[in-house]
Amino acid sequence: MQFIALTSIGIEQLLSDELNQLGAKVLKLTVGSVTFDADTLTAQKICLLSRFATRVMMLIDSKEAIKDKESLYNFVRFQAWQEYFGPNQTFLVDFSGTNDELKNTQFSGLVIKDAVVDYFQDLYEQRPNVDKQDPSVRIIGRLHRETVNLYIDYSGPSLSQRGYRTAQGKAPIKEHLAAALIKRSGWLNDISQPLYDPCCGSGTLLIEAASMARNEAPGLHKTFAFERLPSFREVKYLELKEQVAQQGTSPNLYLIGHDLDRHVIGKAKENSRKAGLANTITFNLGDAASLKAVAKRAGVVISNLPYGERLGGTAELISLYRHLGQGLKKHFADWHVSLLSSDESLLKLLKLVRNKQYKFKNGPIDCVLNNYILDAKQVQQSDQQTGLNYPASEAYGNRIKKNKQGLKKWLKKESIEAYRLYDADIPEYNVAVDVYLDQVVIYEYAPPKEINEDVAHKRLQDVIYLTGTQLDVQPDKVIVKQRRRQKGDAQYTSLAKRNETLVVTEFGAKFKVNLHDYLDTGLFLDHRLARRFIQENSQDKRFLNLFAYTGSASVHAAIGGAKSITTVDMSKTYLDWAQENFALNNLKNSRFRFEKADCLKWLEHAQGQYDLIFLDPPTFSNSKRMEDAFDVQRDHIKLFTWVKNILSPDGTLLFSNNKRGFKIDRDALTALGLQAVNITDKTLSPDFNRNKNIHNSWLITYA
Repeated sequence: MQFIALTSIGIEQLLSDELNQLGAKVLKLTVGSVTFDADTLTAQKICLLSRFATRVMMLIDSKEAIKDKESLYNFVRFQAWQEYFGPNQTFLVDFSGTNDELKNTQFSGLVIKDAVVDYFQDLYEQRPNVDKQDPSVRIIGRLHRETVNLYIDYSGPSLSQRGYRTAQGKAPIKEHLAAALIKRSGWLNDISQPLYDPCCGSGTLLIEAASMARNEAPGLHKTFAFERLPSFREVKYLELKEQVAQQGTSPNLYLIGHDLDRHVIGKAKENSRKAGLANTITFNLGDAASLKAVAKRAGVVISNLPYGERLGGTAELISLYRHLGQGLKKHFADWHVSLLSSDESLLKLLKLVRNKQYKFKNGPIDCVLNNYILDAKQVQQSDQQTGLNYPASEAYGNRIKKNKQGLKKWLKKESIEAYRLYDADIPEYNVAVDVYLDQVVIYEYAPPKEINEDVAHKRLQDVIYLTGTQLDVQPDKVIVKQRRRQKGDAQYTSLAKRNETLVVTEFGAKFKVNLHDYLDTGLFLDHRLARRFIQENSQDKRFLNLFAYTGSASVHAAIGGAKSITTVDMSKTYLDWAQENFALNNLKNSRFRFEKADCLKWLEHAQGQYDLIFLDPPTFSNSKRMEDAFDVQRDHIKLFTWVKNILSPDGTLLFSNNKRGFKIDRDALTALGLQAVNITDKTLSPDFNRNKNIHNSWLITYA
């Protein structure tokens, strides 16, 4: 009989070899599957013993020229369905694939269901029912162009689910992939040697390795779909299970797993206990970035390395891979190393020359398994070098060190806790670096189109590494973001949901900042001196803050003694944040108002009088929450026309924007009876003096 065994991409050859060893005749390898011939007892043996298959399906029939509903129905209608189940049993149809006529998989599945039901109705005058939860039989249809293959699910639930893993970490690896990695690592060639996983997570790799070394049948305690088929012979199957169970061995194994997360280590211990391996594998806390020797004899290091969500961020990953490479060369001479990662650029940070590479899929993620041999040549590679991708990156490291020294006196004098340290000072290293207490935010600007993406990526890696080392900041406190031109509502969209905040002070005011969840942190550092101006000139004033963001200017106005404050922004998130900033500073007054509104529309229809207005609009906006697109160069006079209606006779408008090359229309301003003084230089603090184009500021009053 013909069967097909499914697996993940990259495991097909291993599965094929395994099927041959188990007595099947392999017919064909395709992406993610292997077709084979076998008798039913051999197929059952495969379900019991396969490490690499995820599902086994038995072929019922295959037919070409299936073009439409009618041909599909007729093909299915005349199969001998009574050989697979009876009218009193339940079934479910799983269909995939389309062609010009059969465009909807759900519809095609219904056609198959109707054909099966009609078959039993004609034969027994009784119809089986569909059960979507636990059917007696699962019928599988696969359409490719005009060829349909009909299968019966022979194995049932995924063979990859061994049953021991009820607890897992953030980045779990499927058991069949873990088995493939163990096989490709070469450890099974000599199971007496140590096997060490420095990032073991919930322990899947080591548990799978131990089970393979002990020759255990992963499906020995499972129930399979074939047990419900009329052709199933229980006596022969029980004899097979007995034979398989007796093949298990109990070799002496030396398996060690470390992980930085105490909770995850607890999961690993629980999983190994459920797998019956509690006394076989040693799990302990350990940091892969600070490797130490784990055995006197050389063995194999194997790990599914963190590559994203499992670790906090880019800086932590870069630090981990760099230090892991150094630790391997220092403490694991003569060992073989097999490391899985989704990011080859991170693997390059190990500074190891790979011996072999295998490509896999971990779920939807493309991954590579790199094998290394830590021979004398690898180990003797100089760790005295910087380890940077480009030696020229040292210039960046020297610059941020120099900048920090240059700002030292000013930072101390003004008690500044949040400031800009670097802003594309060296064009090739096109980032901005902001410091918030003991944490750092790196903004990567979009590289020019002529810059190779790989070059830009490697430079960023160097920037991240050097920023942490030069400033003595721990990797988990280096946050990396991409600064791009924001469109529409993008500026209001969160990047993550870590909800981690800290409080920084500025000229006596406290502000909550969030370095992770949004592109901006909640405090525009370049407006620091503008906010101080507001604080120093707010006494007994009626203050209006438009496009208020998180209300920092309003806080300064309140501290400066403003008698009333109106804070306007169209984002509820930011207005709530503004009110948190007020509460943080113990500022409460019935005349402190927060209004959620489109600032342009609000300003156009505003009434009342204000003595001090802060207006810091976006350079451009076509947000869906604004009625019309806004361009600050084109529309600033319109803004001033509306502002004039609410600016008191002795009032002042502090106008600012971030458009490079902005030019105020003085003639139009004069026609309105207003005058403007450019105070940009006075609003640029020492940390922003390197970039004169960061913003421009104007004081506008009646002429």
